[in-house]
Amino acid sequence: MSLATEICAPLAVLGHDVQVPLANGEKVGYAPLDYAASAPALQRVWDDVAAYAPYYGSVHRGAGYLSQLSTDLFEQSRRTVGEFLGLREGDQVVFTRATTDSLNLLAAAVPAGTRVFAFETEHHASLLPWAHAGLDVTYLRAPRSHAEAVAVLDAALAGAPGGRKLLCVTGASNVTGELWPVAELTATAHRHGARVVLDAAQLAPHHRVSVAELDVDWIAFSGHKIYAPFGAGVLAGRADWLDAAEPYLAGGGATRTVAREADGSVAVQWHTGPARHEAGSPNVIGAYAIASACRALSEAGFDALEAREQALIARLTAGLAEIPQVKVLNLFGEDSARVGVLSFVVRGWNSSHFSAALSAEYGIGVRDGLFCAHPLVRTLIGDASGVAPSPVSECGAPEPSLPGERSLNAIRVSFGAGTPDEHVDRFLTAVRELVTDGAAWNYRNEGGRCVADTRRED
Repeated sequence: MSLATEICAPLAVLGHDVQVPLANGEKVGYAPLDYAASAPALQRVWDDVAAYAPYYGSVHRGAGYLSQLSTDLFEQSRRTVGEFLGLREGDQVVFTRATTDSLNLLAAAVPAGTRVFAFETEHHASLLPWAHAGLDVTYLRAPRSHAEAVAVLDAALAGAPGGRKLLCVTGASNVTGELWPVAELTATAHRHGARVVLDAAQLAPHHRVSVAELDVDWIAFSGHKIYAPFGAGVLAGRADWLDAAEPYLAGGGATRTVAREADGSVAVQWHTGPARHEAGSPNVIGAYAIASACRALSEAGFDALEAREQALIARLTAGLAEIPQVKVLNLFGEDSARVGVLSFVVRGWNSSHFSAALSAEYGIGVRDGLFCAHPLVRTLIGDASGVAPSPVSECGAPEPSLPGERSLNAIRVSFGAGTPDEHVDRFLTAVRELVTDGAAWNYRNEGGRCVADTRRED
């Protein structure tokens, strides 16, 4: 029995027994190592949702029993998420569609004239909404250590004019998995009078997160990253800017009263609180699924979950370090603390081709490309000394390159609470064999995807 198994067994997830076809016609159990994109649903979450499904009803204002039950379930889910996040008194939970939706909602609520600060290393979901909402944004250079990140922010805020300020920062990188110094950055931001929103999409599934302890003003994450893939997300934190802003969407549920005026116009009084930004029929299934996932992770215990994940990370990084052709991408250094997310490039391989071979020949699912973090991946690949430019491949790269830029894309492997040891071991074996022996099949571009060419010649 391995150390990782002794620490904690994997949590039961849907799809653990799914068989997928290989290029040679055989089938193998699927190894999903793309948790950073969408984690498989916990079996516990699926069972909870299935148990509730027969009692599904309209939420809020319905007089029938099922409507009342669904409303209670929806609001209890809000309280469960708040407890999971360690919210302060007066903080609120708004249910959204995902992290991207949450941060765009907040961007729409940020008072005019606020200057936003974001490191260029952010995921596009936390990098782009601010300028899109018409706010002034200062993009901070990629730091190479926690101390440099704090120093860069300190200098930027000290040199900024007075007025409202907001820092958007990730908790864990979706590219490298590296943890960011959120508490230190928040203390620095608050010292300069700036507020902080934490993108916890990659942090919340792996670590206990407390808004009160970190002292961030808002936090955002997605259900489909936290083992509840039902199209819901969360924005939680301070109420003042949200209550003062125009509703994110105009419609039923966000309104307290709507009245026709004598001049023919319509006068509207909007709700305050979460309802102000939850117009329309709410996604009660999605909210309940997130709450179920929060309960499941809390009951499993983050100490045990983190210990097991760190054991898998150690096994993965040690295995890749033994393969000279592999270059792992890091921002803060090889020994930086990370969650179960790691990206790398392979000398002599186009990353699209390599990822396709992992799937077609080993039944392993990873992701390749720039991971919706183009500036960061371009910086990291530019730093990957000793790795030749990605060779031209018939498969091509899934992400477009800039004019005059060589093909840039990487491979990302990611895992979590539902990952068995065997999936990591199979991945390492596959990488070694592909690097040593090459792919067993030829590959071609089919509709923009790299696929094994299993066509028989006449």
